[in-house]
Amino acid sequence: MQLSSSVFASCCLLLQALGAGLFLRGFFPPPMRSSSRRSRVAAESPGEPLGAGLTSNWTRLPAPLFNRVVLVMIDALREDFVFGLKGKQFMPYITAVIEKGTSHSFIAEATPPTVTMPRIKALMTGSIPGFVDIIMNLNSPALLEDNLLWQAKSAGKRIIFYGDDTWIKLFPKHFAEYDGTTSFFVSDFTEVDKNVTRHLDDVLKRTDWDLLILHYLGLDHIGHLSGPNSLLVGPKLLEMDNVLKKIHTNLLSKEGESTLPSLLVLCGDHGMSDTGSHGGSSREEVNTPLVFVSSAFGKKDSQKAVEIVHQTDVSPTLAVGLGLPISKSSVGNIIFPLIGSRTVREQLRFLHLNGFQLSKLLQENLPTYEKDPGFEQFKMAEKSHGNWIKLYLEGNTSEVLSNLGKKVLKQYLDALKALSYSLSKQIAQYDVYSMTVGTVIILEVLLLLVISTPKALGSSASFDVPLSSLLFSLLFYLMCLMLAAFHIIVCTSADSSCYFCSIPWLVAVGIMILISALFCTILSTLIKRGEDSKVSNKSQSANVGWSELDVLLLVGTVGHVMSLAASSFIEEEHQTWYFLINTLCLALCQDMCRKYFLVKESNLPSVASEKKCDQVDGEITKDTDMYLKLESDSKLGKLTFPSGFIKDNEKWIAIGSPWAILVGCRLLRSLNQTGVQWAHRPDFGHWLTSSEHKPELSVLAALSLCMIFILVQRRCSLVSKIAMALGLLGVYSYRAATGNVMFPWHRDSQDISRGIIEARFVYVFVLGILFTGTKDLLKSQVIATDTQTKRNGLWEVYNGLVLLSALLLRPHNLPVLVFSLIIQNIMITFVWKLLRYDAAQVTIMHYWFGQAFFYFQGNSNNIATVDISAGFVGLDSYIEVPAVFLTGFSTYAGPLLWAIHLLCYLNSETHRSTAAVGHGCFSYALIRSIPVTVYIMFVTALRYHLFIWSVFSPKLLYEGIQAFITAAICIFFTAMDKNQPRV
Repeated sequence: MQLSSSVFASCCLLLQALGAGLFLRGFFPPPMRSSSRRSRVAAESPGEPLGAGLTSNWTRLPAPLFNRVVLVMIDALREDFVFGLKGKQFMPYITAVIEKGTSHSFIAEATPPTVTMPRIKALMTGSIPGFVDIIMNLNSPALLEDNLLWQAKSAGKRIIFYGDDTWIKLFPKHFAEYDGTTSFFVSDFTEVDKNVTRHLDDVLKRTDWDLLILHYLGLDHIGHLSGPNSLLVGPKLLEMDNVLKKIHTNLLSKEGESTLPSLLVLCGDHGMSDTGSHGGSSREEVNTPLVFVSSAFGKKDSQKAVEIVHQTDVSPTLAVGLGLPISKSSVGNIIFPLIGSRTVREQLRFLHLNGFQLSKLLQENLPTYEKDPGFEQFKMAEKSHGNWIKLYLEGNTSEVLSNLGKKVLKQYLDALKALSYSLSKQIAQYDVYSMTVGTVIILEVLLLLVISTPKALGSSASFDVPLSSLLFSLLFYLMCLMLAAFHIIVCTSADSSCYFCSIPWLVAVGIMILISALFCTILSTLIKRGEDSKVSNKSQSANVGWSELDVLLLVGTVGHVMSLAASSFIEEEHQTWYFLINTLCLALCQDMCRKYFLVKESNLPSVASEKKCDQVDGEITKDTDMYLKLESDSKLGKLTFPSGFIKDNEKWIAIGSPWAILVGCRLLRSLNQTGVQWAHRPDFGHWLTSSEHKPELSVLAALSLCMIFILVQRRCSLVSKIAMALGLLGVYSYRAATGNVMFPWHRDSQDISRGIIEARFVYVFVLGILFTGTKDLLKSQVIATDTQTKRNGLWEVYNGLVLLSALLLRPHNLPVLVFSLIIQNIMITFVWKLLRYDAAQVTIMHYWFGQAFFYFQGNSNNIATVDISAGFVGLDSYIEVPAVFLTGFSTYAGPLLWAIHLLCYLNSETHRSTAAVGHGCFSYALIRSIPVTVYIMFVTALRYHLFIWSVFSPKLLYEGIQAFITAAICIFFTAMDKNQPRV
């Protein structure tokens, strides 16, 4: 079966996306848990370990330490917002409580990913959620494992909740009263907190509840919109301080009504980076304040340094405080200072309960648990505890009993730390079988793309897939049988469940048939290539050489892929792309100099290929006339320079164009510091986004929007020009409405709104331009000869996406979009057209610039740099599909715009053959398949690396998402390809 290059590439990428999905599902499985929560832990609660011949009547859980508990979670509450200068300035009440000593303060360290849903799981279960929870964060399923709230409900305690509706999704039917607010609508930082606080007066008057949970979201939304240094942060912290004051004073006023004191807990689910995002592993995102306030705590003589604990320690601590069993899957330790005022016997009892639960969990997850150092230490501590109980029951009150008690406490604390460490390493297991199946599919697709390159990039731009012969191949059937047998063996003998074993048999068999077919296709293609090479060697001796640019593109691509094996290169990947495009600009300048300064231009491959292309078209065109024919040949727009000026200065303009690109890229590097090592350093973007420089940002945004209009209007119809102008005006109005920039006539206005009307105003024009382009594209599909309409339609679609990007990008990032358009125009006018590079070379250049502009936006391989606020532009409530689409488009705006520009350019160049689009599609598929495949193999080999969750896993998510985006891009290429597939 013969397929065009674009159809073949699209099919390969769809198969690659399938393999990537299987690999991601195996690499990010749901973490291992303890047995069902439905078996009550209380029934298993151990009695006190005693010596021989002695018994204890204390076989039940200890009594609760607190009557009522109020948990106040402030989303994205950074450590320095409470313990730093901001805390002293904007949270005076809670700071005073901390300094008076009626509290215990800690820094709770979270584990990546630092997003809300997995952090709530960690706080309530004491376990370490799987990294895949960062994806599931958008649609939280019910939490089925044992957790603090389930234990509280089972014990008859009444729980009330107000705040982020993620809790309601995780814990359905757990709350006696609740009122949820949408967590993903980041434009709202006022009403979202008022909806929580408005219930307080009524709830605090009553005494019919045991646990009150409040989750405030406003601070997180402010961070996403404006960053941690926004002027809105201070008033929000002061608002939260007043809430805490109201709750604390109310609890103190009612403590006389109960024999037990109440407890107020202040915590954050995660912090926020210096850009206001979260999800990564930086100190600002990981460290959150944890404050326990209660009259049960004695005043400290002096203020000690804040101790660091793990976020998973909160669950067992609150369980003991409420007199509940510790969650079975918890890997946390009881925070010892909270029980430090209790008697030694009670302290030992609490620690023994914690150690018993951890040792049971270790037994369920580690077959060789008896050899674990933590388990051995716990057994030794348990034995010493028995000796202490024996002396205690005998009435011994000497110093020996006191010293032995201190020794046992230290043994227990050391054992708990060791057990937690062992469990943290064992709690998540990889689904190696699913990972292997996905890797095999991806690797086969890459091999098939590589060996089909000569045919797919040939003059016919097609590839003959030997599918008919495969159906009668003995090897094909043998492989299917072998894979089926292996599948049965794995799925029937594996100790842990595999995702690939849980899918329906028909689907599994289909995937095994696919793997066999790909293998046989690769083998058949290799054999055929060997036969063709023998014939071609006999018939022709001419050999096509590689130009220096080809070598640069190959070495650069291979070098970038190999660099992904090192965590440091992944963290600073932007430096690799900056270096590659700078080197590319120098190579382009060298080709320009050769073109104009060599004595005999006929020796140049680029000039020779240019003349050859001109002869195919029936005429030889001079270089100086190429600019004058640009408008009539490709409809890329009129040049901004007069034709006479271009003729007189063509040489110097062309030679200077790579240097102009080089200067522009250097300026963009100063706009956003990204990566890890230098991300904390101030950049031009920080300077612009500071409140005192709003006038400068406003001027820059206005100039950028004007430049965008000037650069794109040349390829627009009259109606689209008007729509583009009004749309760009709406973009500025939207940013002014949200407070990012200001109107000249409202210079001192402090009014800030969501800008919903202004954003929807822009969406109308975006959809209008896209509709115009889509109409032209559909018309061109009906009329096969109407190529001009197709070109116009493609440029309309591209311009609509440019307008959408201008709306979604932050105002200080608008220059990135401007420079992207300028570089594209320079490359079209003075580089690609002049040097006559082939479609594959132009495609790789587009890919390199697209990747560089991904990082010019301020993105990195850290989840925290994803601007989720872009997903809620123009929305007054959270709607999942448009929010995900807008966030993804904003994040990958650079690669997407350069990919669509490639399609527009290849369709507009009339001197190119009809196979140019197919060549571009295939080259783009190949250049994207190489890093995805190699990186997946790297990650598999390094899955036990120290930085697997903080560095390699976030990069894997980025690569996986981009694999799906690349497949969609190539499908669009295929739809626009002139060469139809031939079956």
